[in-house]
Amino acid sequence: MPKVLITDDDQKLLKMLKRTLAYENMDVLTASTGVEALEIVHQQKPDLMILDWMMPEMDGLELIQRLRAMNNRLPVLMLTARDAIEDRVDGLESGADDYLVKPFAPSELVARVHALLRRIETRPDDTVVQYADLMLDPVQHEAWRGTRLLDLTVTEFNLLHYFLRHPRQVLERSQILTEVWGYDFGGDSNVLEIYISYLRKKIETDGEPRLIQTVRGIGYVLREE
Repeated sequence: MPKVLITDDDQKLLKMLKRTLAYENMDVLTASTGVEALEIVHQQKPDLMILDWMMPEMDGLELIQRLRAMNNRLPVLMLTARDAIEDRVDGLESGADDYLVKPFAPSELVARVHALLRRIETRPDDTVVQYADLMLDPVQHEAWRGTRLLDLTVTEFNLLHYFLRHPRQVLERSQILTEVWGYDFGGDSNVLEIYISYLRKKIETDGEPRLIQTVRGIGYVLREE
């Protein structure tokens, strides 16, 4: 039974989410503050966190940043009323794995939670993959550009892994979203484009040649120019 931690200071929403996920046969933990959530993460070791952005004392962004600073790779689904693309970028850049705008249908939240859980439940191929000077080791959870170790979030790592398993193959946006995120985004590719931007920055930070190429009107491909 997957263990899910919900962190939100809105007690009404907290109860609704707990009831919804308990119905899906999940062990649901709750926290009303960021400090309480950190304690539960250390003690209970949940499989996934659902986190509200706007909370008193410690907001969702600060909480995620503290987790990532401790090298904690707990998957995080961010909940927020902020729907501007800039806010989505901030949420994902902080280390969140997915982002859901309020108000949302409970069925959509359940779909996102199941998708994130499938990603951590699926046993990864333990084969080291390489293309050009990019290399990724799924077992050690390390990725390299030449001799430089890349500091990647869970989602960035999974996205790069998918590209490295399909070098020189043009991948459609919908195909990448389905395979990496595990569900249909309804045609919204903003999240994918944001993560492509993150990956490019991290693998090209020392001026290396671009390897993730845009195929206009279709998607992306990993290949040398």
